[in-house]
Amino acid sequence: MRTSLPRSVAVIAAICVLAISSVASAYNARPKLVVVIVVDQLRGDLLDRYHDQFTEGGFRLLMDRGAYFSNCYYQYANTRTAPGHATIGTGAYTLGHGILSNEYWDLEQKKVRTTTEDSRFKTIGGDRQVGGSSPRHLMATTLADELKLGTAGKSRVYGVGLKDRSAVLPVGFTADGAFWIDRANGQWVTSTYYMQQPPAWLVEFNSGKRADKYLNLDWKDTNGTVVGSTRPKQKNGKPVDYYYNVGATPFANDYTIEFVHELVEREKLGEGSNTDFLSVSFSAPDILGHDVGPDAPEHRAMIMALDRQLAGLFSYLARRIGYANLVIALTADHGVSTQPEHANSLRMPARNVKSEKPAVQLNAALSKSLGKTADYVPFLSYPLAYLNPEAFAALNMKEAEAEKAVGEALVQLGMRSYVTKTQLATGDVPNSVFRTKYLNSYSPFGGWYVMALPSPFFVSHDPKGTDHSMPYSYDTHVPLGFYGLAFRPGVYRSAAEPVDLAVTLSSLLGVNAPSSAQGRVLTEALAPVPAQQQEATR
Repeated sequence: MRTSLPRSVAVIAAICVLAISSVASAYNARPKLVVVIVVDQLRGDLLDRYHDQFTEGGFRLLMDRGAYFSNCYYQYANTRTAPGHATIGTGAYTLGHGILSNEYWDLEQKKVRTTTEDSRFKTIGGDRQVGGSSPRHLMATTLADELKLGTAGKSRVYGVGLKDRSAVLPVGFTADGAFWIDRANGQWVTSTYYMQQPPAWLVEFNSGKRADKYLNLDWKDTNGTVVGSTRPKQKNGKPVDYYYNVGATPFANDYTIEFVHELVEREKLGEGSNTDFLSVSFSAPDILGHDVGPDAPEHRAMIMALDRQLAGLFSYLARRIGYANLVIALTADHGVSTQPEHANSLRMPARNVKSEKPAVQLNAALSKSLGKTADYVPFLSYPLAYLNPEAFAALNMKEAEAEKAVGEALVQLGMRSYVTKTQLATGDVPNSVFRTKYLNSYSPFGGWYVMALPSPFFVSHDPKGTDHSMPYSYDTHVPLGFYGLAFRPGVYRSAAEPVDLAVTLSSLLGVNAPSSAQGRVLTEALAPVPAQQQEATR
C-alpha cells in the first residue's frame, strides 16, 4: 500500500515549494544539482510490481514523495539503448536527434560501427588506449547543452555509465566529461573529445585497483541465497570480460555509485554559483536482463538490490548537498520483452529466433528471389536490416526498390510488416497503430535500411534470453519520476513520454528547451507560483 507524507511534513514541504519555485533557476543555483538517473532496461510496470517491497528512500523517494508518472511510453519504434539515452537527453525522438540504433553499417569502411565510436579521438584514463567516443552523430542539443549555453559554460556537466553510449548521449556536446568502463578490465575511462589529459583523480582511482574488489564475489539476494557470482567465467571457450562478469550483478551498480561519489567530491558538483548536471546510467539490469528476462528471480533480486543502492546514493547526495538543493529525475532507456519461454508457459505465442539465423535466411531468400547470390544485408540488428548498396547496384536497383525487396523478403520469413528508409524520409508510411512511432524513428544516417515488425514476443537473443527493439508496449513502457521542492508529490496517470523530461527540467531551470525537443512541460506536476511572488520577481 502506498504511503503519503504526514500532514505536518506535507505543509512544510508545500511552504518550501512556494518559497523556492518563484526564484528557482540555473542562474542562481536553485537547485544546486540536477541528477538524471537512467536505469537500462527497466520496464515501467516493474516498479509497481515491487513497490511494497522497496525501501522508503530508493525508488519510493520518487514514487511516494515525488511526482511519478506511471503511464509513460516512448512514441517511437527503435527501442534500443543509444536512441533511448539520446531521447532522454534531447527531449526528441530519432526524427529529431538522429540516433537510430546502437550500431550501424558503415558504407565506406564496410563494417559495423557504434553510434558513439569516433576514431578521431582516443580513450584515456586507463591502462589501455583504444578508439575514443563522441556525440558527433547527435543532430540536436541536449538539456545539458542548453544549461551550458545558458550559463556561459559555468554549469558543470558530467555523464556516467558502464557503456560509452549511456554516458555520452544524455549529456551531448558541451559536457565537461563523460565516463564509462573499459570492458576488458573495468577501469573508468573518458575520451580525448572532452579533455586532452585525464584528471589526476581518475588516474588515481584506477591505479587503486578499485575495479578488482568486485571480482570473485558471491551475489546474494535479500534471503541470503546465492544468486550469482563474479568469479572467472568462460563463454565459447574464452574468458568473460569484466563488463559481462561484474556487469550482470548488482556489484556493477555499487561500482558505478562508488565512481559517482568520487566524481561529485573531486569535481565539487553542487558547489558552484550555477546549477550543475549529472547523468548516471545503471546498465546492470540490462546486462542481466537479456539473459534471464524480467520475470526471473535473479532479475527481481537485481531490482531489489538497485532500490537499496539508489537509497544509499540519494542519502549521500542529501548529506552532501541537501535534499532542498537537489532535483532528481528517474526514467529508463527502454523496456523489455518477457522471455519467450515464460510467455509460452502462459500459452502466449512467442519465440527466440536467434538459432534460426535470420540474417542468413534473409540473404538466402534475397539471392533466390533476385536470381544472384550476394551479401545483400551485411548487418541485421533484428529487426533492423542494413543494406549493401553495391550488391543491389549490380542489379541496377536503386534505394527505394532495393529496400522494398528486402522488406518483402522479411515478410516472407514471418515478419508482420515493414517500413523502409525511403518511406520514412517522405512520410509515406502505411497507416497502422504504429505509424507515428515509425515516423518518429527516421534517421538520415546509416545508409539504406528497413525496419521490420515481428510478432509480439518474437525476439532474437543468444542462447535464450530476451531482447527489446520493438514498438510494442512492453518495450516502450518506462517509469518517469521527479523529486525536488518544485514538484507536487503524487502518482499521475496522465499520458507522459520520456521526451517530457528534458523540456520539464529546462522550464524549471529557465534555460531553452533542447533544439529539437518535442515533449511537453509536465505542468500538472509543478507547484504553481503565487501571483504576488511572480510580480516580485519581475
